[in-house]
Amino acid sequence: MQKSIRVIAAVAFSSIAFSGCGEKNTDKMPLNSSREVTSGGNSSEGHGKSAKTALLLWDFENGKQPKELKLQNATAEVIQRGSGKALSIRLLSEDNHTSAFSFEPEGTWDWSAMGNFAFALDISNAESSSVHLYVKATDNEGRTHSRSFVVPEQSSATYFFEMKGPDLAVDTGIRSNPPSWMSEYQDMIYRWGDKSLNVSEIDSIEFSVAGVLENKYVVVDNVRLIQPESLDEMYLVNLVDEFGQNNKRDFTNKVHSLEELREASERELAQLRKTPLEGRSRFGGWALGPRLKGTGYFRTEKVDGKWSLVDPDGYLFFSTGIANVRLANTSTITGYDFDHALIPARKPGDLTPEDSLGLNRVPDVAVPTRYVSSSLRADMFTWLPAYDEPLGKNFGYRREVHTGAIERGETFSFYRANLQRKYGIDDDKKLMEKWREVTVDRMLSWGFTSFGNWIDPGYYQMDRFPYFANGWIIGNFKTVSSGNDYWSPLPDPFDPLFKERAYITAEQIAKEVKGSPWCVGVFVDNEKSWGQEGSVETQYGLVINTLTRDAKESPTKAQFVRLMREKYGDIQNLNKSWGVSIDSWNDFASGISLNIFNDSVIKDLSIMLQHYADQYFRIVREAVKHYMPNHMYMGARFADWGMTPEIRAAAANYADVVSYNYYKEGVSDNFWHFLKELDRPSIIGEFHNGALDSGLLNPGLIHASSQADRGKKYAEYMNSVIDNPYLVGAHWFQYIDSPLTGRAYDGENYNVGFVSVTDIPYSPLVESAKAVNKNLYQRRFGSM
Repeated sequence: MQKSIRVIAAVAFSSIAFSGCGEKNTDKMPLNSSREVTSGGNSSEGHGKSAKTALLLWDFENGKQPKELKLQNATAEVIQRGSGKALSIRLLSEDNHTSAFSFEPEGTWDWSAMGNFAFALDISNAESSSVHLYVKATDNEGRTHSRSFVVPEQSSATYFFEMKGPDLAVDTGIRSNPPSWMSEYQDMIYRWGDKSLNVSEIDSIEFSVAGVLENKYVVVDNVRLIQPESLDEMYLVNLVDEFGQNNKRDFTNKVHSLEELREASERELAQLRKTPLEGRSRFGGWALGPRLKGTGYFRTEKVDGKWSLVDPDGYLFFSTGIANVRLANTSTITGYDFDHALIPARKPGDLTPEDSLGLNRVPDVAVPTRYVSSSLRADMFTWLPAYDEPLGKNFGYRREVHTGAIERGETFSFYRANLQRKYGIDDDKKLMEKWREVTVDRMLSWGFTSFGNWIDPGYYQMDRFPYFANGWIIGNFKTVSSGNDYWSPLPDPFDPLFKERAYITAEQIAKEVKGSPWCVGVFVDNEKSWGQEGSVETQYGLVINTLTRDAKESPTKAQFVRLMREKYGDIQNLNKSWGVSIDSWNDFASGISLNIFNDSVIKDLSIMLQHYADQYFRIVREAVKHYMPNHMYMGARFADWGMTPEIRAAAANYADVVSYNYYKEGVSDNFWHFLKELDRPSIIGEFHNGALDSGLLNPGLIHASSQADRGKKYAEYMNSVIDNPYLVGAHWFQYIDSPLTGRAYDGENYNVGFVSVTDIPYSPLVESAKAVNKNLYQRRFGSM
C-alpha cells in the first residue's frame, strides 16, 4: 500500500461548501462544486493512473466535524496532521459488537449528474493491527450496496467503491470482479446487495467494524466522489493461466512450470508426519490429561466448569480442524454447454444438493455438442484441455447454480488438474487415494485434531483422523419462508414428507459412516434463514409470513391455528389481546396479515416460532439417533445472520452440540452472551480470513492485509474460542482456495484456503495453526 497522501489542487473549500454537505436549504442536494484531489495508494492491479476528483465532500480543513457525521460506539476529533487537518476516529469495538461511523445528510444526496463515479476517501492506520471495514451505501428506497476492505497496519492509502458504472451492470459469475478502473487507488470488495442504487437520492454511507476483539483507530481525509480517467476494457479477459492462477498478477508461490509445481510438492512431502503430535491419544485427545470414561465413541462432558468433547478412549478432546475437504467446490463455470437433452436430469429422490456433487462429468455422447454459451466466461481462460487429453478428466457439469452469469453449464477443476500434474497420476482412484493420504498427513503435521464439516466420504473409513459426517434434508416437502430465504426456503417440518426425507438422509449417512468410532458426530443442514434479531419483522418473519397462508395448504400454518385456538378459545379473545379484528377462526386459518405488533402479539409469535423449531430439531434428532445411536447430532450450523433465541433454544434442547458459523475476528461476550444462558456444548462450524496478496480477487468474508496477517488473525480467533468454556471446537472454512473465477454454484472466489489452487500450503497460516495447536490442550485445560 502507498504511504503518502498529497493534495494537488489549488482551490480549497471548507467542508460546509460542498453539495449541501454542510448547511443546506433543500431536502435533495445537487452537485455544485468540484475539486481535484489525488492520494497515493496502490490498487490490486497496480495501475499507475489516478482517477480524478469530481466532488470533494469533506477535507476537514475548517477544523470542524461535519454535521453529517454520525457515530455509533465511536468517538471522533479533527486533528492536525502535517500541514493539514484530518478526522481521527476511534472505534470502540472491544466492548461493543458493532462500531461505526457514517455520513448521513438531512435529506438525500443527488449524485445523478456524475456519470460513472465512485465514493472515495483517504484512510490511514498507524496501529500495529490491520482494520477490516464494512461499507454500506443506502438509498432513499432502503436498498443497500455492501462492500468491505482492509486498511493494513501502519499504512495510508485511498480506497473507493464504484457507485455507477458499466461493471455494476455485468453478471460475471464472480463474487467480486477484478477492478475495471485503471487507477492506483484500492477498490473495495463487493459483498452483496443492490448494485444499482438510486444515486439521485443517496441516504447514507456507513463504515463499520463487527466482532472485533480490540478497539480500532483510523484517520480519514479527503472524502470525495471520483471519476475514472480510463477503464480497462479487457479486465475480464485472460484472467486465468493454465494452473488456474491469476494470469495478470505475480505473487509469492506462483507456479510458472510443472517443474516448479513438483519441486514444491517434493519439499513439503519430505517434512510431513503420519502420527498425532506427542501427548495426543490415537484420536487426537489430550493423552497427558485426566482420563474419563471411554464409551468407544465421542461424547460430551462438563469438566471443571468447561464443556468438552471426550474421545472414544476417554481423553478430553477439543476439535480444531478444517472444513470442506472435498473436490466438489473446486470447479468453476467455463462458459461452455451441451445439448441439454443429453444431460441426465436430477432425480426427485436425490439426497445430495447439486453443489455438493463431485465433478459430474457429462456423458461422452454429449461432448460433440459442446458450444460456447457465454463468451464472457469462456474468454476468462487462457487455456482449457481437450476432452480426450488426460487433464480433460477434470471437466464437470452443473445442472443448476445459485447465482451466476449462466444458469447451468460445463465446469473445470484446476485444483484437481494440478493434483494430477504434480503426482503424475492419471488413474482416478489412485489419484484420490494419494490426495487423501497427503491431506491426512498434513492435518497431523499441522497439529489439528479433526476435520470439520463437508468431508469427502472417502476419508470415513481410513481410520486415521476424526471427522464429522454431514447430510442435507432435501426433497419435495412443503416449505415456509422467513422473508430472507438466502440459500433456500425453510422446510415445513409438519409435512409428513419432511420426516420421511429426514429418515432417508440419516439412513444414507449411517451407510457411509458404518458405525465408525472416528466419526465425532453428524451435521444436518446448514445456514438456514431462520430469522434475525433486530426487528419483529426479521426475528419472526417465518411466523408472520406463514400466518398469511391458508392452513389447508400449509401444515405449519395449521399448527399455528391450533396453538392459538387452544390458547384463546374464542376468536374475540385473540382480537382483544392482539388489538386486531378477525371475524372467525376460519378467517384466521385462511390467512391474515399483521403489521402492528404489541407485546401480546410478540409473545405469541415467539410461541409459534418455538413450536416450529422444536418440531424441526426433534425430527432430525430422532432420525439421526434411529440410525446412528452412538454418534452425536451436531445441529444445523447457524449463521449469525440467521438465528433467533427461539431457534437456538430448540437446538439446545435436541442437539448434542449446538453449531454456529461465525465469520468475524473472534469470539467475545459482546455477541456470545447467550452461550451462558443455554449452557450447552457448542462449536464453531465455519470461520476464515483471506488476503489479496494471494493473486485472488476476493479475500473472503474477513479481510487480512497479507498472508502473515492471516496467520495472526487465525491465532487471535482460535485463542478466543479455546478460552470460551462453552465452545468445544472451531473449524476453518476451507481447505482449498476458491477458484479464481468463482466456484460454480455461487461465484465465491475467496483466498480462504490453507492451500492454493496449486495445492501449495500458505506457510504463515500453517505455522500459526501449528503454534496454536501445539499449545491447544494446555491453554484450554491448564494443569488439570
